[in-house]
Amino acid sequence: MPTPLAEGDFSAVLTTAELEVIASLRCFVVEELRTARRFLSAAGLRGHIDELELHELNEHTSPAEVEALAGLFDGGRNVGLLSEAGLPAVADPGALLVDLCHRHGIRVVPMVGPSSLMLALMASGLNGQSFAFKGYLPAKTPERRRALQELERLSSRLGQSQIFIETPYRNDAMLTDILECCNPSTKLCIATNVTAADEDIRTKTVEQWKKQKPAIGKRPTVFILCA
Repeated sequence: MPTPLAEGDFSAVLTTAELEVIASLRCFVVEELRTARRFLSAAGLRGHIDELELHELNEHTSPAEVEALAGLFDGGRNVGLLSEAGLPAVADPGALLVDLCHRHGIRVVPMVGPSSLMLALMASGLNGQSFAFKGYLPAKTPERRRALQELERLSSRLGQSQIFIETPYRNDAMLTDILECCNPSTKLCIATNVTAADEDIRTKTVEQWKKQKPAIGKRPTVFILCA
């Protein structure tokens, strides 16, 4: 079950059908308890949070703990899967629960909601016919720069848009590396705070970005390279 990418009116990004399903459930697997409680309260369950059964699934969850979640579905019970923001199971530990369900013959139902990756690609003007999502690049500068140069070569060879993300506190370091190691003619889309009131999605060449480097800061950002 997708959750909003940013604060604001849910009706802009979530369907009435999804909100109705949320209201009907009493068991959820979530990435972070506090965020999930806040979302569920705002989504129509205010006053009923203490009645809910919430189970955390994140990068710290052990394989044995993931397997134990199969018991949540006993008796054919429906369980909602929530990410911290956006689509669950896409660059998200919720994929472990989805895999578990398939292995146990439990039906998986994806619901409509916002994807920062697809919204960024839609608004980028870059190749939407051939693209690849690379997730998070290496955290250390030398390895990250090598990865960026490899993505640039791959994009040039295949004509393919390369989509990747970064932990918000490393956004500015990522941008610095892109501007310093990529070719001036390579196009770069920077999509920041997608769907938020201060949403900013712009595509320029690396050379153009160098002349006016944006201050992304710690706001959630999607990067798309196309050489």
